[in-house]
Amino acid sequence: MNKKEWQAIEQARTLFKLGEQATADEMKQAYRRMSKKYHPDRAAEKDKKKYADIMCRLSESYELLMRYVKGYRFPLIPDEDSLYDPEDWWMNRFGDDPLWGRKKR
Repeated sequence: MNKKEWQAIEQARTLFKLGEQATADEMKQAYRRMSKKYHPDRAAEKDKKKYADIMCRLSESYELLMRYVKGYRFPLIPDEDSLYDPEDWWMNRFGDDPLWGRKKR
């Protein structure tokens, strides 16, 4: 991504009042919240143009954020290697530690 794209993402993040890290669901909720607030149908007659412009900005920002997160792929099924027993995980990391490991009998 170039500097201009990062600036646009930063503006979108600020517009939606998102933190430095946000999930796609948080982005979607922020978009819906702002859309309800600024939808032209909810505005007074004199503010319809202003709300239409804001709604356009919201839609463009949301589309930008969704394009950005769309590039990431997450596995939906676990690998066999990633399945573990919690006790095995603990023992692999702390088993030899005299404080946290198993007590010698």
